[in-house]
Amino acid sequence: MREIKTASTRVAYNTMIIYARMLITIGMSLYSTRLVLNALGASDYGIYNLVAGVIAMLSFLNVAMAASTQRYLSYHQGTGDYEMQKKIFTNSWILQIAIGLVLVFLFVVVNPFLFNGFLNIDPDKIFVAKAIYYFMSVSVFFSIISVPFSALLNAHENMSWIAVVNVIESVIKLLIALSLNWFIQTQRLIAYGILMVVLYIISFFMYTIYCLKKYKECSIKNYKIDKPLLKEITGFAGWNLYGALCGIGNSQGLTLILNVFFGTIVNAAYGVANQINGQLSFFSATMLRVLNPQIMISEGKNDRQRMLRLSMMASKFGFFFIAFIAIPVIFEMSAILKIWLKNVPEYAVEFCSLILIASMTQQLTFGLESAAQATGRIKIYQSVVGSILLFNLPIAYLLLKNGFSAYYVFVSAIIIQLFASAFRLFYLKIIAGLSVKEYFERVFLKEIIPVLMIVLSCWTITRNLDFKFRFFLTSIFSVIVFIFFIYYTGLCKDEKMLVNGMLKKIIKDKYSPKMI
Repeated sequence: MREIKTASTRVAYNTMIIYARMLITIGMSLYSTRLVLNALGASDYGIYNLVAGVIAMLSFLNVAMAASTQRYLSYHQGTGDYEMQKKIFTNSWILQIAIGLVLVFLFVVVNPFLFNGFLNIDPDKIFVAKAIYYFMSVSVFFSIISVPFSALLNAHENMSWIAVVNVIESVIKLLIALSLNWFIQTQRLIAYGILMVVLYIISFFMYTIYCLKKYKECSIKNYKIDKPLLKEITGFAGWNLYGALCGIGNSQGLTLILNVFFGTIVNAAYGVANQINGQLSFFSATMLRVLNPQIMISEGKNDRQRMLRLSMMASKFGFFFIAFIAIPVIFEMSAILKIWLKNVPEYAVEFCSLILIASMTQQLTFGLESAAQATGRIKIYQSVVGSILLFNLPIAYLLLKNGFSAYYVFVSAIIIQLFASAFRLFYLKIIAGLSVKEYFERVFLKEIIPVLMIVLSCWTITRNLDFKFRFFLTSIFSVIVFIFFIYYTGLCKDEKMLVNGMLKKIIKDKYSPKMI
């Protein structure tokens, strides 16, 4: 019982730390996007997002290895095997360096194919686009070799240092955005690419130096290659690799398809949509990041029931955390984009709204991915779910080829996310004994009333009132309504007790006498 209280306290502390970080970083990140878009212009900003999309698609190994490394580190924290944790870290570090070098080589090889007719870029901008491509390649290398360090921090549930690094990154991004006006127009895109490389290098050293000093299992001096372990991690990562490739292909692959049919201006709209989605998705991703180590540790301790309950909680709370902002934003999207960007790219309103709906759909069962990772049985999971998500690309191409408007691409993405959610439920029932009935009772049914009430609140305000900063009223009133109905109709009894415990702890820590 004491262990459960300790874990709950840690979850509560980490949740407060990360959400405090988000309050600081989201505003700076969104404002930085506005500054960058205005400084570069829609065309250059579209080029940057196009090249970044290509790089992200080619660097999917990074995502796969991050999930795999953290899974093994957290799982063996549950088993209490310190030596195994040390072996996992050192072998992951070796593997990541090799992957980084291979990817950089791959970037060089595919360069001629991308820029000799495949990408729809103004010939006058080809040189700049190639420069950005190489800058992004260097950024990806440093991002990849930092994976074992960030995975170690997550495995130790050290969200404090992650929050510090993220805040510093946001400050630097804001400074970069502000500095762009110092350069002449033709130099701004290249300057932006160089400065973003510097940011990735700074982030790498902040993670590396801290972990080397903080954790004993973090060592890059005395290493020994463990071939069986390396093979096991690589095999596990291989299936995560496929899932990551499909997930990134589903999102970033659309960048290429939209570029083929509409050019870089529509890529600018898609870039704005991804910025908003990325910032709001922090709320749900944070909940998963906080609970993920406990999900893995529970499985390592053979506590399957607790593991499944935490996965359900991750899905439900992740959905609530994105919905309470996404739904008001969808209703006020046009006004928000006009105030935020001033010059709103064509399709941006439709893209942003539909992408947020797709994200909320994904969150319905997203916590079950952590449950599948915890069991270690991910071959079929990643094969099927990844293939379902990737299927959006040929559908998008056919829709646009047959004259449908660009936003129909995202309507199909929402439908595909529903199919992926259905499979997650089916598969976890088979491999982990998940009760689909319990999932519906604890997750789906509990989400209905709060969502209906926040939608009704937003619809009532936007239907009957019209003034310049109406979105403030829409957001504040609808969020209050949403939180009220989440607490009284959206939480199960045990979840309400956990929330009450967290609130009591916050109040106690705030008002208790401090030792001098």
